[in-house]
Amino acid sequence: MDFNIFFRKSELVPVIVQDAGTKKILMLAYADREALRRTTETGYACFYSRSRKTPWMKGETSGNKIKVSKIISDCDDDTLLYLGVPSGPVCHTGNENCFFNVVWEEK
Repeated sequence: MDFNIFFRKSELVPVIVQDAGTKKILMLAYADREALRRTTETGYACFYSRSRKTPWMKGETSGNKIKVSKIISDCDDDTLLYLGVPSGPVCHTGNENCFFNVVWEEK
């Protein structure tokens, strides 16, 4: 597949990562062409670090990789969903996922 379609609007595409088994949303990150290529070649989630300005393989320092089983695009081809299985906590804080700070809740 020609992945250039995902980069028509920006050099970075948002990537939502969802646990393939539990369906829990694990994290949001970004991918550039290189990160997407590495993900599809290795089967492990690779992203683009906006602060370091370079691709990075999830878990390269922590060991908590995400084995990607499927990549799905949204209707506009400007956001990707990685379905995968994490080998440990996904968040750099040690939490299972990156979404745990409640900002607002209906009373």
